[in-house]
Amino acid sequence: MSVTAFAIAAFAVLLGACLQGALGFGLGMPGGPILALLDPTLIPGPLLLLATALTLIVAVRERAELDLSGAKWALLGRVPGTVAGAAMVAYLPARILALVLAGVVLTGTAISAFGWVPRPTRNAVIVAGMASGAMGTATAIGGPPMALVWQDSAAASRRATMSAFFLAGCVMSVAALTVSGTITPTTVVSAAQLLPFLLLGYGASLLLNRHLNQAKLRTLALTLSATGATLLALRQL
Repeated sequence: MSVTAFAIAAFAVLLGACLQGALGFGLGMPGGPILALLDPTLIPGPLLLLATALTLIVAVRERAELDLSGAKWALLGRVPGTVAGAAMVAYLPARILALVLAGVVLTGTAISAFGWVPRPTRNAVIVAGMASGAMGTATAIGGPPMALVWQDSAAASRRATMSAFFLAGCVMSVAALTVSGTITPTTVVSAAQLLPFLLLGYGASLLLNRHLNQAKLRTLALTLSATGATLLALRQL
């Protein structure tokens, strides 16, 4: 990767970490399409490892607001979803995975933009967890289904519950991809090179939480996500 490409990747990770630290999701949606455009090998492994680190930090910070009852049903659905996602990575060509990633992001942003708010029933949370597991393992972007089903939660509770769910889910996905041979020492090195920018983005999220409202942050996250996913899809086509 060239110096310019690495600088863009580092900024994408920083921005995504900042948004996720403030909203409870955002690392993969803006960052995923950009990283895939720069270097397809950064998806899903390195981004998934970075997501694991970030969700651990946010879950610890917001642990007092954690809703375990919601997270446990989501995790029940995450298990079969993770298996399906690992199979997609193992058997689908990189080009198809990139189109899947773009489609996931565009669908998530469209649903969020139109304001559909499903009731967070037990079955809805399980189905969302299953979709999140498949998408998160295959593309490192498992946020849209959970953000959709938990969007009416208080900001702190949403960040805490989503981070706890994503932490456990990321561990499942990393384990599945390691078994399938997708996570390698090179994957770990790539993630480590971007880790400082992840931490900087998280630090910036603490300032955003104080000075910007959630609606503005959400609009920014959706706009960046849709733009990146559109560019990625056009490049594949």
